[in-house]
Amino acid sequence: MVRLNLLDIAKLNGNDPALKLIEANIRHSPEAELFPFRTIKGTSYKTGIRTGLPTVGFRNANEGQTPSKSTFEQKVIEAFIFGGQIAVDAAVADADEQGADHVKELEASGVTMASMRAIGTQVWYGVTSDEKGFPGLKAATAFGTVTTNGDAITSDAGGTTPQTGSCVYAVKLGEEDVTLIGGNNRGFTLRPWRQETITNVAGRQIDAFTSSLTAWIGLQFGHENCVRRICNLTTEEARRLNDRLLADMFETFPVGFVPDAIFMSRRSRKQLQASRTLVLTGPARSVPTNPRFRRCRRTTKTCPSSLPTRSALPTQSKSNYFPSPFHRRILGWVVARSGGVWGGLFVPKCFT
Repeated sequence: MVRLNLLDIAKLNGNDPALKLIEANIRHSPEAELFPFRTIKGTSYKTGIRTGLPTVGFRNANEGQTPSKSTFEQKVIEAFIFGGQIAVDAAVADADEQGADHVKELEASGVTMASMRAIGTQVWYGVTSDEKGFPGLKAATAFGTVTTNGDAITSDAGGTTPQTGSCVYAVKLGEEDVTLIGGNNRGFTLRPWRQETITNVAGRQIDAFTSSLTAWIGLQFGHENCVRRICNLTTEEARRLNDRLLADMFETFPVGFVPDAIFMSRRSRKQLQASRTLVLTGPARSVPTNPRFRRCRRTTKTCPSSLPTRSALPTQSKSNYFPSPFHRRILGWVVARSGGVWGGLFVPKCFT
C-alpha cells in the first residue's frame, strides 16, 4: 500500500516555496520521511477504536444464534499549531553578494530543518518535549500497559544506569494505525515575504524581511496493536539491545499486525550488531587428492595417549600414517577447523 508522507502532501497542495524547503530537509527527520501524513478538514476529529469483536461460531440446523456486536472506544485526535518565525535584517540581506533572495532562502531552510527535527522528537516524547504539542508514542506505550488480550505493550530491558536509558519502537504505519495529520487540509505553509519594521531582542526597531513557516500538526495512535516498545536499554552488559529482546517484542503483536518499521538510536543499533555472531556457510570441502595424504585406518575416535615414532613402526604399517611432522601440523589445523571430521573421514585428534 502506498502511503503519502509530508513531502507528498506538499506536492499535492502545490505550495512551491514549502515544497522546495521540505524536499531539501525531510532527510533530517526519519519520522517526517517515513510516517504517513494525512490532512483533515478542521483541526481535530473523532475516531472509533474497536476494542471488541462480535461472537461468531458454528451452529446446528434450525438452531439460532445470539446476536452480538463490536465494541468501540471513541478518541479525539487533535492537531496543534506548529512553526517558526523568520526575520532577516533588510540591510544584511541586501548586502549579500548573491542577493536578498539568497539570504531569505537560507533562513527559511534553517527553520524547515529545525521543524523536521522538532516533529521527529515530538513523535516519541510528546508533551515531555513540548507541552504545547501533541502526545507522543511514549505516552501511548506507558510501562505496564497491556492489550485486551493481555499482551504487554512495553517490555523492560532492566537497565538502571541513570541518564543512559533509551527505547526501541516497532511501529505499524498507516491511516488506520500510526500517522501524522495536518489540519485545515494542508501541511506546511511558507508565508509570503514582506518588508516591515520590527522590534529586535534589544527593544530597538529595524527594517527586516519577515515570513513564517506554519502548520497544524498532530499524531494519530490508531489502536493498541500498532506500537510496541522496549525501554530501559543502557550500556550495562546484560541490558543492551539484542535479538532476544526484539523477538520478545515481536511476539506480542497478534496475527495480522506486522510492524512496518523499527526505530532505534545509533547506540542501540551498534549494540544489536555487536550482539550477533558471524556464521560462515558454503559448500563442503573435498578430500585432498594428493597421494601423500593417506587414510587413517583407525575405526574409533579414541586416540592413544602417545604415538610411536616412525622408526618404531613395523614396515607394513608405516604407510598408514602421515610421513612427516609437516603433515602432522597440517592435520592438526584440519582438526581445529573441522572438529575432527574432514571430507567425511574421521581424523584422530592425537596427530595435533
